Amino acid sequence: MNILLIGASGMVGSRVLSEAVARGHSVVAAGRNPDKIEQQDGVRAIALDVEDTDAVLAEAANADVVISAVSPRNSGDAIQDAINFTTVLIKVSEQTGKRILMVGGGSSLVMPDGTSALELTPDFILPEATGMRKAYAMMVDADIDFTVLAPGGMIEPGDRTGEFRTSGRVMLTNAEGGKSRITAEDYAIAMLDEVENPKHYRSIFNVAY
Repeated sequence: MNILLIGASGMVGSRVLSEAVARGHSVVAAGRNPDKIEQQDGVRAIALDVEDTDAVLAEAANADVVISAVSPRNSGDAIQDAINFTTVLIKVSEQTGKRILMVGGGSSLVMPDGTSALELTPDFILPEATGMRKAYAMMVDADIDFTVLAPGGMIEPGDRTGEFRTSGRVMLTNAEGGKSRITAEDYAIAMLDEVENPKHYRSIFNVAY
């Protein structure tokens, strides 16, 4: 499969890239600084601004699927950044028919008791969390083929275990204090599983331990 991966040099994007290559996919790994993208067989690293509609369209035309691993951290206005790049992704899907898979935020989920996860988000990441929730809402409102994969309440580098759970929009928590977490390595497995075997059409789902 030919994959366009935007945001390939980040903590999550780099793990998604490695997982895709390990499964034999060809990847155009895009980012603002391609020098930061690990060189691997089957990978073409390119410079790409996710807010440049024409440039993204040109690369998406040759892809089977587009994965966005972009975080709204460009201009200092996280909400506007999220609106900007999501607008481009929607246009790309509308014009090419390509499926969009987005690395989402836990803020778009609800807790087991029905509380919005956004209400429990610490202030220091609230703008970014609000932006990613807006991105998800924009996807829902658009008439496109999309999937948003939201990690647990915490995502960080760690082991690739292959042992995790998935759910719909309700955040998964463990029995030890209601914590919700996933490693970026296991998150990448869930993302590529969804690429290869789509199960969440026009919806969000959660992956955590």
